[in-house]
Amino acid sequence: MFVLKDSSLDTIAVHIAESRRTMGARAAADIAQEIRIRLNDQPGVRMVFAAAPSQSEMLAGLREESGVDWLRVTAFHMDEYVGLGHDAPQRFGLWLRRAIFDHLNFAAVHLIEPGNDPAEAADHYSGKLRAAPIDIVCCGIGTNGHLAFNDPPADFNDPLTMKIVELDLQCRQQQVDDKCFATLDEVPARALTITLPALLDAGAIFCTVPGISKREAVRRAINETIGPACPATALRRHPRSTLYLDGGSAGDLPGRLLLNKTTRIAAQ
Repeated sequence: MFVLKDSSLDTIAVHIAESRRTMGARAAADIAQEIRIRLNDQPGVRMVFAAAPSQSEMLAGLREESGVDWLRVTAFHMDEYVGLGHDAPQRFGLWLRRAIFDHLNFAAVHLIEPGNDPAEAADHYSGKLRAAPIDIVCCGIGTNGHLAFNDPPADFNDPLTMKIVELDLQCRQQQVDDKCFATLDEVPARALTITLPALLDAGAIFCTVPGISKREAVRRAINETIGPACPATALRRHPRSTLYLDGGSAGDLPGRLLLNKTTRIAAQ
């Protein structure tokens, strides 16, 4: 069973970039450096990636980073729709293949395959995730404050590693707004997702959140009381989580933080 890391700090490191491109480049540079450092001390690195347009600039930057021995990096992804065809372009595994997995020589890439038995698939993928510690999570935040597909109210003490979830309306609407689907009716109602405690059990979390549509979710993640109503508030309980923002998602935060500097801040 995973237990959400507890901390009395209730803070998070925040980096605000001048543009979406520079935000992605800074996040990629920090992630690549984390990989290099870990590979100096251990035989391999295990990473979990989110699949979403919000991650595009970061993943593009990560592809260009030098000095990373990708042959010692094992990749996972954090969620997948239930009910889409195997070759559906909206599948997160295929999106990540196009964005990064097919561009670099990973040691292994483990894709979630819901198939005809999503419950069995969740158990199978859970076993792969539990085989060794997860070193790095690369994620975003949903407009409803979700992490992966852990919509509010999220279970902060979920005993599972991966499970089947019902997606809420705001989460599904975001997929339309992100132009992943043409209509709400096309968005699957269910998905497999890594649970919140399992994500927060990673060694380091790099959360990339661009765009004005995420401004309210970012504000809540930083300022609201930590709890199920805004799953992203859990990031403040992790000792090594960093939030990367651009001008759209940062809102009025630049008034408190320096542009292009990483600052640890507490809820107001």
